Amino acid sequence: MDYKWGVKDPLENQYNSADSSYQYVNSRDSIILKKVPLNSDDILYIHSKANELGLWNFPDTIGTKSSKSMSIPRYDMFFKYKEKSKHVVVYGDFDGNPKLLDAAMQMRKIIEETLNQAEKRSGK
Repeated sequence: MDYKWGVKDPLENQYNSADSSYQYVNSRDSIILKKVPLNSDDILYIHSKANELGLWNFPDTIGTKSSKSMSIPRYDMFFKYKEKSKHVVVYGDFDGNPKLLDAAMQMRKIIEETLNQAEKRSGK
C-alpha cells in the first residue's frame, strides 16, 4: 500500500508498506522520516475495511484538481496485490455523491489510525 496526503505538490506526507517508510510534516513544519512496519493484523484490517467500504468500486478520481484544490487536502491511496491493484485520488473539496466521499474519507481515516497505532507500537 502507498498512501500519500497533503496540500502541496508533491504530497509531503506519505507511507509505503513495502519498505515501511513513513514521512510526514509535524506541527512544527519539520519533516519526520521513520520506519513504521505494519503487522499482518494491520494489513488484514485495512484490507477488510477496503472491501467493506467498496474500495474496488470507487472511481480512480473522486473530485477534480482545481485552483481551489491548492489549499484543500488531497489523499492518494494505492493498493497493490498479487493479481490486482487500485489507485484512488480523493480531493477534499469534492461536491459530488456524499456517500462516495464519506466512504473515501472513512478509508483515509482507517489508514491513518492504523498508521498511528503502528507508530506507537514501534516506539520510535
